[in-house]
Amino acid sequence: MSAALEHPIGPNTVTDWLSSERPVDGGRIELIWGYLHMAPPPSGQHQYAGDELRALIKSATRAAGRSDLYVVTGVGLEISASLRTVLIPDVVMLNQPPVGLRFSAESVELVVEIWSSSNNARERETKTAAYEGAGIPYFWSVTHRGSGIDLVIHTYRLEGRRYVDAGSFLPGNETPIQAAPVPVTCDPADLLP
Repeated sequence: MSAALEHPIGPNTVTDWLSSERPVDGGRIELIWGYLHMAPPPSGQHQYAGDELRALIKSATRAAGRSDLYVVTGVGLEISASLRTVLIPDVVMLNQPPVGLRFSAESVELVVEIWSSSNNARERETKTAAYEGAGIPYFWSVTHRGSGIDLVIHTYRLEGRRYVDAGSFLPGNETPIQAAPVPVTCDPADLLP
C-alpha cells in the first residue's frame, strides 16, 4: 500500500469508523487513509451480481469439502489500523466463522469488488493496492463491458507482494476460475438479472 505514503493520513481511526452512525438507506461508510467515505446504497443489479457470486463461490467451497471457509457479502475488512483503512468489499471468503463487525486481512482468502460507474479509477486503484498490500491471496474485479449489459470478471492472485493477472472471464463462457482457494465455475452472464 505504498500509495498511502504519498497521501496524508486523516484524523479518523478504526475506532471512529466502528462508532460512526450507519446510513439507514443501506449506504456504506468505508475508512480510507483516515477519511470516512460514504457510498450510496448499491443498485439492484449490483446486489444481484454479488448475491449470485456469493452463491456460486459458496457452492464450489462446499463441493470441495471445505467447511473451514465462509463466503459473506458486505462486511468490514480492516486493512490496516496504522493506515486507518477499513473497506467493505462486495464478497469475501473468510477462513474463520463470520462473527463480528469487522475482520482482519489475515482472515480473508478472497475478496471481490463489483465496480459501478460511481467508482472512479483512483478509488479502484486505491482499493486494489490496499488488498494487495494487506496480503489477501486472491482478488476479483468485476466490471461492466460496453453498454453495461455484460459483466467481465478479472481475477488476480498474489505472488510475493504483487497481484498478477490470473485471467479474465467473459459472458457466454462457463469456465472454472482457478484464482481462488477452490475452483469456481462461473459464466459472468449469469450475474445479471
